[in-house]
Amino acid sequence: MLLAPAGRGALDDAVRILADGADPVAAASALRRSHSPELTAAALTQASLRRRAEAKFGADAAVMYFTPHGLEQATRPEVAAHRAARIGAAGISAAGVGPGVLDVCCGIGGDLLALARAGCAVDALDLDPLTMEIARANVAALGLSSLVTVRTADAAAAGPAGYDLLFADPARRGARGRTFDPMAYSPAWPVVLDLVARARAACLKTAPGIPYEFIPEGAEAEWVSYRGEVKEAAIWTGMGTGGRRATLLPSGATLTASGAEAETGPVSRYLYEPDGAAVRAHLVAEVAALVSGHLVDPRIAYITGDRLVPTPWAACYEVTDVMPFSLKRLRAALRERGVGTVTIKKRGSAVDVERLRKDLRLSGNESVVIVLTRIEDRPFALLCQPVTSQKG
Repeated sequence: MLLAPAGRGALDDAVRILADGADPVAAASALRRSHSPELTAAALTQASLRRRAEAKFGADAAVMYFTPHGLEQATRPEVAAHRAARIGAAGISAAGVGPGVLDVCCGIGGDLLALARAGCAVDALDLDPLTMEIARANVAALGLSSLVTVRTADAAAAGPAGYDLLFADPARRGARGRTFDPMAYSPAWPVVLDLVARARAACLKTAPGIPYEFIPEGAEAEWVSYRGEVKEAAIWTGMGTGGRRATLLPSGATLTASGAEAETGPVSRYLYEPDGAAVRAHLVAEVAALVSGHLVDPRIAYITGDRLVPTPWAACYEVTDVMPFSLKRLRAALRERGVGTVTIKKRGSAVDVERLRKDLRLSGNESVVIVLTRIEDRPFALLCQPVTSQKG
């Protein structure tokens, strides 16, 4: 509807009216003077989605098309570009040109756009015809049609032979919402692994919490963090890779397993909170080595040390007080320091943070970071001040 000339005109009008500050009711009334009710509703929905998409897609959002679920699930362009750059630089093309990629779960096209911009020739498919039309429209809107073919097909029936690389981003949302079980992905994990087994090389995008037992033997698992938030795990096969990797964006800093082993010791002057990508990749010992620190508990991902060592791999706090956890004692300490604002962090603690925040009954002008953790099976509270943050 919106791709026809009348639809494009209605969408342009909707974008302009919303940009002028009209509320939804006023915008709908204005649009209905020139367009049908159906076209008005579709144009306003799409214009609103474009405005929401600006935070993720930047200037591209102004010409792209979206569905609510497609926008929510689409990969951030920075993350997709990082992955596409790895594929483009891997030298896996058999034809001596950009790698030929089969994208079997392309959605609205966030990943295939990045792949095409990295010089890959992409054959993209998805089961839903509407989604495929949106992906095709996005490819055309961004001038990438010469590099991308879009078609409706079942990923389970796809043949990865003849392509340099298989890319798969199985849907992780069902009728009841988001799922964290790879067996409930669409297509299900066994189907994805069958495609991988038949591909020269593959990259699988998964949720950051994928259980380690689902990672194929010999594959590299890469956890990617964007500005301090873990966005995905990518599983790589057939590219001479292996083991565990953490990557920070937008800097591109990367960390791999070195065999380091972290010692455990008492809380020192500084507390380091490793980036979630390093935690997910089980690379906390490597971060501890970077800051010459040790763990406060062998099962908790908090690092401590006497030296301040700036690193993009961890947020750093200066510890001012260490005390066994007690609501009465913690409340008294905060009152004594005139604390009225707290940031509460926890690892290995069963404390309900929101309940604690209410029970503290804070008043004052000072602020502090409270770290709730476990040390040798005993609950502790650490009072800290932020020192530096070099995330990403």
